[in-house]
Amino acid sequence: MSDLHFPPRELAVMSILWRLGPSTVTEVREALDEDLAYTTVLSALQTLEEKGYVSHEAAGRAYRYAAAIPAERAGRSAIARIKDAIFQGSSAAMLTQIVSDERLDRAELERMRALLDARLDAR
Repeated sequence: MSDLHFPPRELAVMSILWRLGPSTVTEVREALDEDLAYTTVLSALQTLEEKGYVSHEAAGRAYRYAAAIPAERAGRSAIARIKDAIFQGSSAAMLTQIVSDERLDRAELERMRALLDARLDAR
């Protein structure tokens, strides 16, 4: 489970579980942008559970599904794949792309600076 990769539908389901917390199939289905059949959402949750990314517990006659891995772990894995595939493994090149984004406001840039400063001070 070190390199996490989610197909788009599974990522959408995981995003809902990270945002809402433990949820029933119906709750996940209602939160999805796409109008999917109940059985399609159930199948995605069962697949994620087989992979070890989701767990479930009984809640009356239904099950409540919960993310078994933190969003941060999935994020680290996705960032590592992007860094390797697009930026040839260069964190500096990837950071350059991120800070060049014109949609970033001053507060976001200052937060990034503070994170970098803290990282430098820790070394």
